[in-house]
Amino acid sequence: MSFYAVRPEVLRLRPYVPGKPVAEVQREFGLVDVVKLASNENPLGPSPLALRAVQAAAAGAHIYPDPAAPALRQALAIEAGLPPEWIFVGNGSDEILRLMATSYLRAGDPVVLPDSSFPNYLAVSELMGAEVRVVPLAGEAMDLAEMARQSAGARLIFLCRPNNPTGAVFPEDAFRRFMGEVPPDTLVLIDQAYHEFDSSPFDSLGLLRTFPNLVLTRTFSKAYGLAGMRIGYGLARPEIWAPLLTVREPFSVNTLAQAAALAALQDDDHLAQTLRVVREGKAFLMGLCDELGLRYVESEANFLFIDLGRPAQPVFQALLRQGVVVRPCGGFGRPTCLRVTAGRPAELERLAVALRGALASPAD
Repeated sequence: MSFYAVRPEVLRLRPYVPGKPVAEVQREFGLVDVVKLASNENPLGPSPLALRAVQAAAAGAHIYPDPAAPALRQALAIEAGLPPEWIFVGNGSDEILRLMATSYLRAGDPVVLPDSSFPNYLAVSELMGAEVRVVPLAGEAMDLAEMARQSAGARLIFLCRPNNPTGAVFPEDAFRRFMGEVPPDTLVLIDQAYHEFDSSPFDSLGLLRTFPNLVLTRTFSKAYGLAGMRIGYGLARPEIWAPLLTVREPFSVNTLAQAAALAALQDDDHLAQTLRVVREGKAFLMGLCDELGLRYVESEANFLFIDLGRPAQPVFQALLRQGVVVRPCGGFGRPTCLRVTAGRPAELERLAVALRGALASPAD
């Protein structure tokens, strides 16, 4: 097969590899009951209010959605204390990452991003032919000082707080120093996919008002349990969003997703219960690691990043055979590590039994 017509940037890209789906594990190992702790999904599922909103909205599924998502943008704006024009709703925050790259990056433009972190920062940058400057983490969080040093001429800097896959955060004072060193015409994007779980001091909205070149992206996939609906949003000044409105796909955020997200925002009880389950789940996982003598990173997200001190892939496979799916981190450049979602108590008890057995086997 000839690929002569394909852009070289596309040929160089590696497809994103998601957490192993439950149905695939069931087929591969002949299992019925499978626990998935790989993709940081909400262990409680969606809000009941969101489910009812989807059912009500389904009657209008034959009508194109309002691409401006006015009701949802208004609700998000009120929550953030910002004008609605500062809110951009996307088909997951992934769409916003891609649209930022599409709108602002030209071939050869410098981009600064962290490693290890979410692979899509690299993917959207390479897709546009950018000159990627990768800065290794410092203590499992962003090395802001080095990223600032690498920012000369950069069009865009990607940050992640809390970081995926480590769950670590950088402090606000370090970030303020960083923003003072970054060129004012360089856009700085903080991916806050896990910000609802983050209890560390960080005044995101105050920083957004202070720094005109700052962009925040968030999602309904994690804390709000709407990963299958694909809806997220960004916060930034309207002039930053203006070009994205011209390059985005028409009607990219569907009606059902908009209705679900709007209802989920109103269900404070479901969010509080989610945060409680996650706190308790992380405490269980840390206790398990202490028992097994495993190093882990203090996490401000809804998962724990665990270093097994040995190749993680054989352990991952052993867990799969017992119907427990976690995320091996070789794709993040961390081949001895697993990322484990803070799930329900019964799910975590099952993980504990399986992990004890897997670690008792000789390392491959």
